[in-house]
Amino acid sequence: MLTLFELARLEEARREAASVQAGLRAEAGLAPGGAPDAPGLAAARRAAQRGLQFVALALVAVGAVIAFKPSLDATTASVAPRSVLPAPAPVAAGPRLDPADPAAVPVSVPLRPAFGVSQAVYLRVAMPGQVIEYPVAPTRPDADVTYQWTRAADNSVATEPLPLTGSVVVAPAQPGVYHLALVRGPARRLLDDVSLAVLTPFADKLGGVLHGYRIGRYPLEAFGGETPLGFIEVMPATARLPVSRHLRLEDFVTHDGQAQWPRYVAVKPQLLDKIELVADELARLRGVSDPGRIALDVHSGFRTPAHNGGVEGAAFNSRHQYGDAADVAIDANGDGRFTALDAQLVQSAAELVEEKHPELVGGLGLYTSVASPYVHIDVRGRRARWWRR
Repeated sequence: MLTLFELARLEEARREAASVQAGLRAEAGLAPGGAPDAPGLAAARRAAQRGLQFVALALVAVGAVIAFKPSLDATTASVAPRSVLPAPAPVAAGPRLDPADPAAVPVSVPLRPAFGVSQAVYLRVAMPGQVIEYPVAPTRPDADVTYQWTRAADNSVATEPLPLTGSVVVAPAQPGVYHLALVRGPARRLLDDVSLAVLTPFADKLGGVLHGYRIGRYPLEAFGGETPLGFIEVMPATARLPVSRHLRLEDFVTHDGQAQWPRYVAVKPQLLDKIELVADELARLRGVSDPGRIALDVHSGFRTPAHNGGVEGAAFNSRHQYGDAADVAIDANGDGRFTALDAQLVQSAAELVEEKHPELVGGLGLYTSVASPYVHIDVRGRRARWWRR
């Protein structure tokens, strides 16, 4: 079992490898988030020969662990080893669980449960069986409250109940999207304001296909390079599930024309948090008391590598492929339109967010020459800026 210190060192190794990737792109003449210059293609080949061996060696020792380790950020942190708490036993086809009188279950729950700095993120992400914190806690040590997971699609019971001893719970062993139910005797309390997405592990992807859904191969996947930890399964019944104050799960589904279900997306809660913090700043600048009144539209969320390769102007290693980028149009000035002025106001708000929350630093790209101007926002971990007229 790895210690938090060891996990931190692994994360540092991953970031160093990512830095090498960035250097390769710079040597190849790639602008942040942009397409390669023509002379850069030959340089890319030379750079790859010199650098990919380092990337591979740096990641071979830790790649297998990183591929499965939980993120150490506040939205997906593991707070105890898996061996400490038992995993909930799955239920093949449990009955539908209907909400009951909240007062019948003595548990402390925020009026509006949420995650992130913005307290406007309604999605937590975890690996199967991961130990996580959830915004719940018994109000009495003798309350005899248990918890179990229900399927977000229909509220059917998915796991057997386990004792709730604090704010620590164990994610279901099966991938999917869930709600937490609190149980005391015949009383039930369903927390459907927030959702838990248990990821389908990246290792389940065979070649370029995940359970029949075409994803493609990641730019440096063959060399042990960066890949998502896993993917969120999206079904018709969960597509419109809110993942933050402004965003729904369907906002991140790739626009590639695939008609099959389930579909799969990668979404990092830090991205949701940053977008909501940008909306908070815009509301503050406009003197709007409710940030939910800021109109926001997602042009592009998650892109599979297979689809990203066909998007005009898309970067070879676009952050959209990793779930930490989105192209958004925000009516920043409240005039009912998405204009170049809005994009510039969003830029100012994003700069303020990164100044206040450096852990959310990332890319910011303005696209103002299109019919509906938009802004690219990501949480890549380093500052990047560009502007397309």
